Amino acid sequence: MDSTFSTLPDYAELFCFSNFTFLHGASHSEELSERAAQLGYSALAVTDECSLAGVVRAHVAAKEAKLPFIVGSYFRLVKADGSPAFGLILLAKNREGYGNLSELITLARTRAPKGEYRLTPQDLSRPDKEYRHLLGMPDCLAILVPDFPAKEDPLAAQLQWLDDTFTGRAWAGLVLHQRAMDDIHRGAVEFVARNLDVPVVALGNVVMHVRSRKPLQDTMTAIRVGRPVHECGYDLAPNAEQHLRSRLRLANLYPDDALAATVDIAS
Repeated sequence: MDSTFSTLPDYAELFCFSNFTFLHGASHSEELSERAAQLGYSALAVTDECSLAGVVRAHVAAKEAKLPFIVGSYFRLVKADGSPAFGLILLAKNREGYGNLSELITLARTRAPKGEYRLTPQDLSRPDKEYRHLLGMPDCLAILVPDFPAKEDPLAAQLQWLDDTFTGRAWAGLVLHQRAMDDIHRGAVEFVARNLDVPVVALGNVVMHVRSRKPLQDTMTAIRVGRPVHECGYDLAPNAEQHLRSRLRLANLYPDDALAATVDIAS
């Protein structure tokens, strides 16, 4: 390993959108793989929202850069009444997991109009008879992405569901973007996860490979919400932290065990 990185904690990014997550991701898949390799990451997962569209180009670039690559996808689950539930990342361990993930994406997409999807927690914990083989998503790892800032009671119920559904394959995700309530959020996630004996893993919630893409990302946000950039207010990210950050910066933000968990998952 390059001596530049030898004293820094290892890190694998497990929550990353490419530009195939339309009007969210501001970087091409291959740019993300190339940048992750430059930063000395142990691995990269591209987790476009209810999609595997970005993984092919990312995988090719990662292979050229000799960077271990993980196929995954992010889902915003909804309750039976359509109200928001929570975010969930699923990572495929092997070919079987990839097939299950592909089938789940197809199921979610066919339930909604073009460009949308619908998936509930029950689809994973109590699926209909014809989808019983997707119970607990065999050969996939699961990371819950708590809302920000996390509230202890709903988070406890969500993590209990996660642990019951993905026993031995479940993590609580911790996203820290140097926002005003980061300490409160971290405290709630760590407290609830510790009480339920669910490990915590660091996540970047990446939407761009370098921070200089922030103006483009802001423009895409404006298009998505249907307002000029100067009228978007809190819909815009407050800073450019959603880029692939240096391992030194990550080491200064995240607890050591949360960083180590990223490599445990990647391995």
